[in-house]
Parts: sequence; structure tokens; C-alpha cells
Amino acid sequence: MSHRKFEAPRHGSLGFLPRKRARRHRGRIRSFPKDDASKAPHLTAFPGWKAGMTHITRILERPKSRLNKMEIVEAVSIIETPPVKAVGIVGYINTPKGLRALTTVWSTQLSDVFKRRFYKNWYASKKKAFSKYVEKYSDEDFNAKVARMQKYCTVVRLIVHTQPNLLKNLKTKRANIIEVQVNGGSAADKVAYAQQWLEKDIRVNDVLQMNQVIDIIGVTKGHGTTGVAKRWGTTLLPRKTHRGYRRVGCIGAWHPERTAWTVARTGQFGYHHRTEPGKKIYRIGKAANEGVLNNASTENDLTEKNITPLGGFPHYGVVNHDYVMIKGCCVGTKTRPLILRHQIHERTTRTSQEQITLRFIDTSAKLGHGKFQTQAEKARFYGRDTQ
Repeated sequence: MSHRKFEAPRHGSLGFLPRKRARRHRGRIRSFPKDDASKAPHLTAFPGWKAGMTHITRILERPKSRLNKMEIVEAVSIIETPPVKAVGIVGYINTPKGLRALTTVWSTQLSDVFKRRFYKNWYASKKKAFSKYVEKYSDEDFNAKVARMQKYCTVVRLIVHTQPNLLKNLKTKRANIIEVQVNGGSAADKVAYAQQWLEKDIRVNDVLQMNQVIDIIGVTKGHGTTGVAKRWGTTLLPRKTHRGYRRVGCIGAWHPERTAWTVARTGQFGYHHRTEPGKKIYRIGKAANEGVLNNASTENDLTEKNITPLGGFPHYGVVNHDYVMIKGCCVGTKTRPLILRHQIHERTTRTSQEQITLRFIDTSAKLGHGKFQTQAEKARFYGRDTQ
């Protein structure tokens, strides 16, 4: 007879406990990539919003595989990444208890979408956030703080905020404020690099590159309260059990007189904070609102088309700004804010080192069975072409 751990192993991982609702709607960067002073200063993360999914056709580049030079079809996710605004710099020093913020400098030009984050009711408030800071601001004080930062700080981070007013399909008017670490170079180089971005828009191609492997941080889709069968994947009891069969048969012995924390129980399922590693970037597309008519076209495409499918992405709408196309799925529902971060652990898999050659990006309607790639193509088919 074998051991019970082989006959009936436990269900579900205990590494994700506690499985409770996330404290914030957007992802939180808990750690940044390891700093390398030999590299040039660069930013390590960028926020975006999940728009939806589509599929692509590409050429497989694997010299030692039978599938080399063959076409494959893969699912991809589209993340809209409008530019973010840099509004401050914060410097940290190392202490026995971890990092401690030494000094912070702010921009004097702060938009209302940024200030809204500091109020529960913007309409009824006096809207005086940062007003005293602006009154007391002086170039001498700013330069003194920057010099102090360059002399003592070991970690420098740029404070940026999103611009939800650029996205017409979002209900929120408050900006998300995020600290993005500057890696590479000395402390003085980091501060100088962060200083040049103050009061400027940062675009996604200033932070991420094609064929790069990144980590995605976000909050998963929520499913509310569920039972043990769905939440932990426990075995269903026999059909004629007395008190139900979608439950755990025994939750513990008589003694000790309490339920162990390892026992599967009913509770919250979904809306958990998660980090998905190893997501490959297939394309970084330019904004359609800047007159770009072919940010979803390839060299083999006969049609000029944008990434938004016919009818828009379901439950999201039109993608007007820069976007990032990643391989496979990612956490969250549509319109969920995500953080795209440089990967913490370097990967040497074949996919991570492969150069991506896209042959086709599908832009047909995602509701029903889409047939047409563009509105003009549909009009020609039905004889409504006015040209």
C-alpha cells in the first residue's frame, strides 16, 4: 500500500494564502529588478489597461526543431498604454530595517487628475493639495534636495501618474500614482536621468522594447464567495452522502480542538493580487489618434488596419493610444489597470530568446464569427463601397 500523500495528495497551493480580496484595484510593485551600475540609467516599469485578446500568425524561428520556419497561430493580449506624466523624484537610503525615504522633490505643474487622488470628494473639497508646496518652492531648495539625493541615496525612483482623461472608456477620473525605480549608472546619473523626465510625458517605448520578456502585475478577475470544490479543487464526495457532496469529508481530528489552517474552506475566490512572470512582448504599436492607420499591419498584410477590431474590443472599446501586445493571456478583466515591469529573474528559454516575426494580426469582430478585417472590406463585400 502506498502513502496517502501519493494516493490522495492535497488540493490547491498553500503558497498563495491568504486568499482574500486585494487591498487595491491596481497592481503594486513589491520589488524591482536588481540594479546593474554598468548599464545606462533606465526606467523599469510602466502602467497600462487591459483591452482584450486576439490572435496572430507568426513564423517559428527554432533551428533545431521540425517546426522551424513554419507558421503557427497564437493567442495574444492587447494592453493599452497611454503616456504617463512624471511629477516627482524620491531618493532612498539603506538602513538596518530596509529602505527609508530620505528626500522627495515635486513638480510645480500638477494636473487635476493627479490631485483628485488625494480627495474622497473632489467636488466638495477646497482643492488645495500641494498649494503650500508650490508657494514655498524655490530653485535653491530644489537644488539642495537634489544634491542631497545624489550624495546619500542608493535607490532613486521616479514618481509618475497615469492620465485617465486620455481614455474615454474609463469611468475613473483619478490618476494612479506609481513609483518607478531608475536602474543603471551611479546615484548622480540616476537623479540626472529622472530630472530630465520631470513634467514630461513618458511613452511605453521609452521603457519597454520589442521581443523583451516582462512580468505583469495586477489583480485577477473576482468570483465572489465560492465553495471548496471550485476554490480548492477538492474531490467530490459520493452521490448519496448525507450532508452534501461538494464539501470536505473531514476537516480534522477531534483533538486538537480547532481546524488546521491547511484545510480547504469556503471563502473568497478571485480578485487576488498576482504577478505573472515571463510574458513576451510581440509588438509595441503606435497610437492611432496620431494619424497612424496601420498599427496592426505587417509586411505580409495587404490591408492597412489598426489594432481595434470591428465593433471595438468587447467591454472595452477603441484602442486610440500606444499598445503592447504580449503572448498569451494575463490577469484581470477588461479595463483592469496592470503594471508591466522588467523581469526580476532572467529567463533563457527558447521563446524568450526568439526574435518574433509576425505575419498576420486578426482584427475581425470579436462578437460572433468575425469575417472582415476592416470596415472598408465589409463595405466592399456588401456593395456599399462609395469609391
